[in-house]
Amino acid sequence: MGTLYQEHLDPSIHDLKVTLQDSTLIFPSQETEKKSIFLSNIDQVLNFNVQTIHFFPANPDFAQEVVTSRLKTALEKVLVPYDFMAGRLKMNPQSGRLEVECNAAGAGFVVASTQFSLDEIGDLVYPNPAFRELIVQSMDNLEADNQPLCIFQVTSFKCGGFAMGISTNHVLFDGISFKIFLENLASQSFDDKPLVVIPFHDRQLLGARSPPLVTFPHPELLKLELPIGEDSIPPVFDCKQEDLDFKIFKINSDNISYLKEKAKKNGPNENTKITSFNVVTALIWRCKALSSCNNSQRLSTVLYAVDIRSRLKPPLPFSYCGNAVLSAYASSICSKIEDEPFSKIVDMVSEGAARMTDEYARSAIDWGEIYKGFPNGEFLISSWWKLGFSEVEYPWGKPRYSCPVVYHRKDIILLFPDINNGSNNNNGNGVNVLVALPAKEMEKFQSLFHNFLASN
Repeated sequence: MGTLYQEHLDPSIHDLKVTLQDSTLIFPSQETEKKSIFLSNIDQVLNFNVQTIHFFPANPDFAQEVVTSRLKTALEKVLVPYDFMAGRLKMNPQSGRLEVECNAAGAGFVVASTQFSLDEIGDLVYPNPAFRELIVQSMDNLEADNQPLCIFQVTSFKCGGFAMGISTNHVLFDGISFKIFLENLASQSFDDKPLVVIPFHDRQLLGARSPPLVTFPHPELLKLELPIGEDSIPPVFDCKQEDLDFKIFKINSDNISYLKEKAKKNGPNENTKITSFNVVTALIWRCKALSSCNNSQRLSTVLYAVDIRSRLKPPLPFSYCGNAVLSAYASSICSKIEDEPFSKIVDMVSEGAARMTDEYARSAIDWGEIYKGFPNGEFLISSWWKLGFSEVEYPWGKPRYSCPVVYHRKDIILLFPDINNGSNNNNGNGVNVLVALPAKEMEKFQSLFHNFLASN
């Protein structure tokens, strides 16, 4: 059965005692064209920062000073093909839309150190709030409207290992294009390697049609009266403070195999895709809906991101740089979620992704042109599970672990991988599920989760 991830684990270090040694702006290594970059309606609503941390063990062939220097030089190189990363976010007064002004104003680069070793800071899978010290989110010497869209922080540990913390505005990348960026950054850290992938920058491919044409209802989107581009966070990213319990539920490869077999019973729809993501999402949706359900007729809606690159006609290039994901959804009343066979819940999750055809995606983009809205649901499943950030090969090796900086929110459930220790077991096929809920809801969620996986 699924287990709690080290249920009583509490990070022993709440303060990493990070010392900032240098903070500067770095610029493209060659002159770049001054221009403005169009941001699609998908990009427009993602005006907030995303932080990731990449932990590296010590490599005796690469002193920390060498690693820092190589990363800085590599970043200067990639700021040429990724010139928008050195730009600034601006509002176009004529269109009322956000744009990236490619003005070579620079990206942030911070060098820091801590008195701890990598092993001393605890289990890297456990989202220690102290990890926030490994990423500077703004440059103190710059005005708010001149803040870099990307800031790097290299923090050295006393053992010789280090952390690479990256804060980027979400308008720049989705998970897939950020992975490609990391691969290109790593390639430029070597002495003589070319870019792994040439990024494709034409975001007009995801522009709205003229005139916009909404051909589907979009219950996964919420119409707002705010002008597009305002610095507002959508309801699904609501970060109001609540008294929340926080737990990590570990689903191993055997659990996933069991869920797939269970999904095949009771006649699933012939078009249903019984994937690891779909069965895990179905399980989480069932537990989340029923843990907070005092009304059996209440409608529960789960949101999850779908990559639309291959779904468009013609398809977008895989190297498309920007946000090419839209929110799929599955909805049902709680009584059906409780009483229906598991196969039917997986059906609904699979149908939500299958709904994302070329015309549906174009309709959603056009909806955003008319109504200026945000994703809308009971909760969002944000999957970092198979993005593969830890598989990127640098001169000094792959990261021991890569993870987002976590802020506990009731309406966002995170999926993230376990540490791959290089063993040949199947643990790497499992997933960790990070849940934050009020205490009574968490107690019920935990009971539903364990009982369901124990029912075999």
